[in-house]
Amino acid sequence: METDLIIISEYCEKSHTDPTFIASLEEGGLIEIRQVNGERYLLTSQLRELEKYSHLYYDLSINIEGIDAIHHILERMENLQQEIRYLRRQLRYFHHRNDIEPEKNAEKPTR
Repeated sequence: METDLIIISEYCEKSHTDPTFIASLEEGGLIEIRQVNGERYLLTSQLRELEKYSHLYYDLSINIEGIDAIHHILERMENLQQEIRYLRRQLRYFHHRNDIEPEKNAEKPTR
């Protein structure tokens, strides 16, 4: 488990990140911080998200509330994209199924 955790103070020192920024992300519910024996840790699985948040905050000057809004919009977009993929699969399935089965409502030829 220890290898899945990164000491926040060391991360902040090496990445030149303000520890209050990390605390603000935690307060906003954007990242999770673990505390073990009085030391605060980041989960390695959150590093990609943290890098995105750092870019938004430091490079683009977007505040924590803006980062939270962007996070929720991107999350919603991902959910909608998954739903679209699912609906497309369903559509292909039913389209393929209708191509194989003769149409039940087709007109019968008249004699």
